[in-house]
Amino acid sequence: MSEHYFELAPPVRALRLPLNSSSWRDPLAHIVRSCISLLQICGSSKLNLKKIHGLSIRRGVPLSDPYLGKYLIYIGVNLSVPMAYARSIFSQMKNPNTFTWNAIIRGYAESENPKPAIELYGLMHSNSVEPDTHTFPFVLKAVAKAVSITAGEQIHSIATRSGFESLVFVQNSLVHMYASCGQYQSAVKVFEVMPNRDLVTWNSVINGFALNGKPSEALALYQKMDLDGLKPDGFTMVSLFSACSKLGALALGRRAHVYMVKVGLDKSLHSVNALLDFYAKCGCTKDAKRVFDEMVERNVVSWTSLIVGLAVNGYGSEALKYFKQMEAEKWLPSEITFVGVLYACSHCGMVDEGFRYFDKIKQYYGIVPQIEHHGCMVDLLARAGKVKQAHDYIQQMPMQPNSVIWRTLLGACTKFGHVELAEVARAKLFHLEPKHSGDYVLMSNLYASERRWSDAHKARKSMLEEGVAKIRGHSLVELGNQVHEFHTGDRTHPQSEEIYAKLVEVTKRLRLEGHVAHTGHVYADIEEEEKENALVHHSEKIAVAFMLVCSPPGTPIRVFNNLRICGDCHVVIKLMSKVYGREITVRDCSRFHHFRDGSCSCGDYW
Repeated sequence: MSEHYFELAPPVRALRLPLNSSSWRDPLAHIVRSCISLLQICGSSKLNLKKIHGLSIRRGVPLSDPYLGKYLIYIGVNLSVPMAYARSIFSQMKNPNTFTWNAIIRGYAESENPKPAIELYGLMHSNSVEPDTHTFPFVLKAVAKAVSITAGEQIHSIATRSGFESLVFVQNSLVHMYASCGQYQSAVKVFEVMPNRDLVTWNSVINGFALNGKPSEALALYQKMDLDGLKPDGFTMVSLFSACSKLGALALGRRAHVYMVKVGLDKSLHSVNALLDFYAKCGCTKDAKRVFDEMVERNVVSWTSLIVGLAVNGYGSEALKYFKQMEAEKWLPSEITFVGVLYACSHCGMVDEGFRYFDKIKQYYGIVPQIEHHGCMVDLLARAGKVKQAHDYIQQMPMQPNSVIWRTLLGACTKFGHVELAEVARAKLFHLEPKHSGDYVLMSNLYASERRWSDAHKARKSMLEEGVAKIRGHSLVELGNQVHEFHTGDRTHPQSEEIYAKLVEVTKRLRLEGHVAHTGHVYADIEEEEKENALVHHSEKIAVAFMLVCSPPGTPIRVFNNLRICGDCHVVIKLMSKVYGREITVRDCSRFHHFRDGSCSCGDYW
């Protein structure tokens, strides 16, 4: 288009259209065409978009013009303009076509608030506007982000009746939607009937399992995908590392790391961040630091993953060292970064440092502390035995404390013997989350530790009457590329006889080292011998015994446990690391414990 029609220099100085032309039979239509041409040529910024829109209004183009409107919405969505702007144009259009509906639905689906996309699809359906091949992927993406399974099932039904369900990209969207909504079984059903699966299909279902607490299934699918000859990409690797970290499948994760380097996926920042996070969550902080040091490109996620990883592994001082380096290099920490920093202070008993960093969040970085940060402060005080101060802090919080914060206080009350404050915390939890089994157990244990057996019995009885089941302890270990799972008192494993024989041997050897079972951690009114037997059969001890039986001498042992490690297990595994010459890592629900030569990385502070 020549300068005769408009003048343009970035940024746009002026936009002019000719006022007379013998070739114009419909001046208004020509203005619309000219504005669309301008949008196609120079509508690459929000400023230009609005200038061209303003020009069309000044030249008399009605706000309801559907032809110009669809381009304004489409380009606006591509430029990520506020959806209120796109919606205002859409609401004034008469009879928008399918393309326009798709554009506005897609805009909301990719925004922070995807729910209007679902509402707009409902309006589109009720107005009898025919969908096309793009409609369902866009609206299903919105459903996945909004986690609206009811809407998703309804749209699935409509897609089936409309004949679009057979399209691979619609099927991929259905798999992703069901997985994101926690309906992994439905995701698998769609996956299994698909005649043609592409990489997106496999990624969606693998990620669905990883997200929904089914890491074993995620790994099984990854292996099946490999057998089918389909090569993973960066998205696959992220899901794979997530599943490996949840299971503690270090060997498989290492193989994935080798593959990632071999095919060049180590250049993807997203994938490398997932790798760093995987090593940290498997307790391999040296590997995590090596990945971090070798990164060509880093972002805040990289720094945060390392800081949080070091903190949960008990290396609080090192986590803070990296945070100071991050500040020195002028990176702006995120809210999650500070969660890691405060966690480091909490798990290492650095109370004063924790409060200094907390003050820095708002005063220096202008970040408003969220409930997670306040929770870290309560945990900081509670772990240090400052239970009353922790309660006072909760009382002064600027927002309502959630169940996690009250449960933190309840746990500290149980550990340090504050019955009255425990009952206060339990009353709050009863209203916030009445069916949480851990609260009943904590109160029962506290009463039992005070030898208030009647109250302990009432707490357990109440739990039964309410139909609340106690979470059963289980531990995972990896051996020979296979993950083995053990439950407390478990005798279902094929090698149970050897395992329990090893436990008897362990008990005898530790007694020679002067170990006496910490039966005070068995909160039941039973004989001492029964208490000792109960302690011996905790799942983490069974898992370690299995590894002693089945792995070569000197091989490091890694145990992933779903519950907080008890005091007796902590003492026993410390001694086992010394007696059997093994490095033993236990990740419980709270943190890592690295046992070596009879000591633990936590310094007995956890």
